[in-house]
Amino acid sequence: MLGPVVVHPEAPDGGWGWIIVLSAFLQSALVFGVIRSFGVFFVEFVTYFDELSGRISWITSIGIAVQQFASPVGSALSSRYGARPVVMAGGFFSGLGFLLASFATCLAHLYLCIGLLSGFGWALVFTPSLASVARYFKRRRTLATSLALTGVGLSSFAFSPLFQLLVDTYAWRGALLIVAGMSFNLVVCGALIRPITLKEDLPGPAGCGARGTCWARFSSLFGLHLLGHFAFMRFVLAITLVNTGYFVPYVHLVARARELGFDEYQAAFLMSLAAVADLCGRLFSGWLANCRGCRLARILVAWTFLTGVALVAVPWGRDYPLLVAISLCYGFCSGALTPVVFSIIPEIVGIANIFSSMGLLQMIESIGGLLGAPLSGWLRDATGDYAASFLAAGSFMFAGSLVLMTLPNFSSCLAPPSVPEPSAKMEAGEGTLLASATAPVGVLSPHDCHPYKVMPETEEPLTKS
Repeated sequence: MLGPVVVHPEAPDGGWGWIIVLSAFLQSALVFGVIRSFGVFFVEFVTYFDELSGRISWITSIGIAVQQFASPVGSALSSRYGARPVVMAGGFFSGLGFLLASFATCLAHLYLCIGLLSGFGWALVFTPSLASVARYFKRRRTLATSLALTGVGLSSFAFSPLFQLLVDTYAWRGALLIVAGMSFNLVVCGALIRPITLKEDLPGPAGCGARGTCWARFSSLFGLHLLGHFAFMRFVLAITLVNTGYFVPYVHLVARARELGFDEYQAAFLMSLAAVADLCGRLFSGWLANCRGCRLARILVAWTFLTGVALVAVPWGRDYPLLVAISLCYGFCSGALTPVVFSIIPEIVGIANIFSSMGLLQMIESIGGLLGAPLSGWLRDATGDYAASFLAAGSFMFAGSLVLMTLPNFSSCLAPPSVPEPSAKMEAGEGTLLASATAPVGVLSPHDCHPYKVMPETEEPLTKS
């Protein structure tokens, strides 16, 4: 028997949403904190398997690409069954991948275990958890997203020296076993996610008529209708370019420092410093966007461009103090742009499309995640050092910032006090939404494939057995 479900007229901007933020904080720490600190294992794998840097780089790149390419699967499953069971399943797959990787005897095993299995688990964890945060907040959405993503900075600061200590103490196999145990905690984090039903989830007349067709359900679950949303697709192209260069320092900055003659702990400390700066950048970005003094698109372009400047400066950091300064600048700017990327999506496509749009974005930008680190490794093998690798990474960031400048209303400097969230059929800034004065109440329909959508009721709430 299904009880009545209250439909919120708008996101509550608090309440249980802060528990969702805490859950997303831990999940981001155990997903991207591990990815960012994996450079410690990169050096060990090069030595143990006696392979070129480009081939070893495919371990992380496959994991990132699968996490992003399979995100529509996580989004569709979350739309159908809710985010909680999907995130819990993803946590299990993530930990299992690292557990099996500790028994690897060749690179192919690492590609399959860490790249495919753990990467698929990350896809089921990251997008649904971050989309759940966006559904609970509107006015404070960027701030809440920033707080959730600070887990990446804190964990990166702790995990880089921790992983180095684990490798020195237990070798890389024992260290991967411990990382597996840490990843299994994602199951607990997923259990904290509680679904919320918003007014935008109510099906309109067109949606009611098309609900019965298989193609309409498939298109709705996977967000295929967004492929015709030109502002969103320009945004996706820009983030794909950004993603190509974004992860290069987290794979090769440690190796770059070792190449310059610094010991392993000095090299790992660079990642810790970048993680601290990343944390500060995320918090500052959340505060700045919460002030609403400037449009999110302009803020995003600024952080993207400054991240590119930091990347192209890496080849000139040949002494340790200068390399530390560059690492701090990169960490701050790259951390600041991340929460803005996810916070601006509802302003482009609307909150009702948040699951499908995030999944589609992650899938398409996986092209950049797949090619970025191997391209960097190939340039290193071709030129003999990492200078060309970081110059190429910075160039991709500059290209992404140029595409972001084509978003609607970018030329308008000041943001309005209250920015309406457009539907998927209009570009950001074009048109307005009509808001209902009262919050409808409804019950979940077993014929509706979306657990957050309800059948609207005009009178007393009903129960259905």
